[in-house]
Amino acid sequence: MYNDLSPNIKSSITRSITQTFEQYMADIGWDEELYDIEDFIDTWREYITTKALWYTRIPEDLKREPKFHEDLAQRINEVIQRILTEPPSEEQIANIQIMQEKLDTHLTYDCKAEAVYVETLLKDRLEKEQ
Repeated sequence: MYNDLSPNIKSSITRSITQTFEQYMADIGWDEELYDIEDFIDTWREYITTKALWYTRIPEDLKREPKFHEDLAQRINEVIQRILTEPPSEEQIANIQIMQEKLDTHLTYDCKAEAVYVETLLKDRLEKEQ
C-alpha cells in the first residue's frame, strides 16, 4: 500500500520521519537510554497530523488499513536504520575534534546525524566562552 503512493508523498513521508527522528534524538541529547520507540512514534504522529501536508493527501480509508500501518512501520525502521548507520563526514570529524580540543571535552558520536548534534552543542559552548 505504501508503495502505491506517489513518489512525492513517499519522499515527504521519508523526510518527515528523518526530521522528526533527528529532532527527537536531539531533544533527548542522543542518549540511547532515554530513547523510547513509543515516544518517538507519538512525536511523529503528532507532527504528521498537525504539520505534514502530505498526511491530508492520503485517503482516510487508506489510513485505516492495517497493511498501510505495517508498511509505514517498516519504512520508519528503514529510515532510522539508515540514519544510524550513515557515518559522519571527514569534515564533521575534523571540526568536532578541533572544538573538543579547545573545550577539553570528549563527546562521542556514532553517525552523521549525531555528529550534527555534537557539532552544534560544541559551537554553542564555544560561543558562550567568548
